[in-house]
Amino acid sequence: MRLVVQRVRQASVSVSQATIGQIGAGCLVLIGIHRQDRPEQTTRLSRKLADLRIFEDADGKMNHSLLETRKELLLVSQFTLYGNCMNGRRPDFFEAAPASHALPIYEKFSKEIKEILGTIQEGKFGAQMEVSLINDGPVTLILEG
Repeated sequence: MRLVVQRVRQASVSVSQATIGQIGAGCLVLIGIHRQDRPEQTTRLSRKLADLRIFEDADGKMNHSLLETRKELLLVSQFTLYGNCMNGRRPDFFEAAPASHALPIYEKFSKEIKEILGTIQEGKFGAQMEVSLINDGPVTLILEG
């Protein structure tokens, strides 16, 4: 499982020109599921995300987490995080899990992060989405597990 975590001032996701998820300050998280990922991996990664200290304290150090600050989270599925661009000019996606395997893992991760943070916004799994954001910092980190 791969998470691309972007600290944002605001972010939104739309499907068919309709906004389905929107946040103010917090994190936009793109999640990719690998074909060998298992549901039991989600618990450690959801806790890691909630506790990741990426928000600045009064001294400008990254000392505060999503959980501590109560900032918002927008979760968007993105199988292209497992795109392989090493050969040729077109990426292949052989490492990305097929939707039938990825969806239950995505749903479990989403449920767990909601239980930790209370509420989140989400994109639509498997849909063609438009994501907008104002990156803060910019701060972009990758979590794998």
